[in-house]
Amino acid sequence: MLWAIGRSPRLRRETRALLADPGNEAFVSAISVWEASIKVASGKLTLSADLLETLEASRFEPLEVTHLHALQAGGLPPHHRDPFDRMLVAQARLEGLTLVTTDRKLAAYDVALLPA
Repeated sequence: MLWAIGRSPRLRRETRALLADPGNEAFVSAISVWEASIKVASGKLTLSADLLETLEASRFEPLEVTHLHALQAGGLPPHHRDPFDRMLVAQARLEGLTLVTTDRKLAAYDVALLPA
C-alpha cells in the first residue's frame, strides 16, 4: 500500500501496472492502515501526507476486518508470527484476493501472492 501510493521505486513495475489497471480491483485492509499508524506513532515511519486522504483519493477500496477474518487468522498454522501479516493472509484467503508482498514466509500459506 505505502509503496503504491508513495510511488516508491521499490514496487515492481509489473505490480504497479496491475494495481493501476482499472480492470483489476485493488483493496487495502484496515490492518495495513492500523500497522502504518502504529509505525508513524512510534517514529518508525514518516508519511508526507494524511494517509486516509491519500487512500480515499486512490483507487484502492477499503477492506474491513470481520469476525470471520479474525477466526481464520487465529487458526492459521504458525508459519509466520506477525499478527498483521497473519490477518492479511486470512483476509486474502477468505475474500479470494491476491496478497502483494515481499515477505517470502507467506508462501507457506495457501494464499495467492504477487511479488511487490
